[in-house]
Amino acid sequence: MLNVQFGDMPQAVYDTATYFAQSYLDPWITDGLTREMIADVDKSQVVDANLIQSPVLGPISPLSLSGGVKTLILLAHDRGHVFNISTCGDNCAKWILRIADKRAAQNQKLLVSLHHLMDFGDGPFRIRVLDPSGKSLGIAKNMVEFLDLAGEFV
Repeated sequence: MLNVQFGDMPQAVYDTATYFAQSYLDPWITDGLTREMIADVDKSQVVDANLIQSPVLGPISPLSLSGGVKTLILLAHDRGHVFNISTCGDNCAKWILRIADKRAAQNQKLLVSLHHLMDFGDGPFRIRVLDPSGKSLGIAKNMVEFLDLAGEFV
């Protein structure tokens, strides 16, 4: 299950682009999930760990990926940090939920920081909403419930 905390989190990584540039590993880029996320969000194809073919930019390095994809890659591969997903657009929401589900299957939780109301879509989901102090406000099972729980914090 995804755990979303609203408000400032001192332990969260807010500058995900800089953190990504200093910490990503080549195997992260060639991982199957990463390839899918890059293809879907950035409409680009991973050629190898250091080369991505973008239909807009041409050949690029992983450092030129969108901020949203960089954050998704960090969520999928760096389990030691909390990341700010406000760097992601709504087109990343389904991937964030998928990464959280993958973690849950491994008995791990995904905690993220959020500073806006992300659209997690029309389908059902399970997101634990936390206030700025980290206190659970409840579990949202759809967007209406998510908006009810989180609306006062953004």
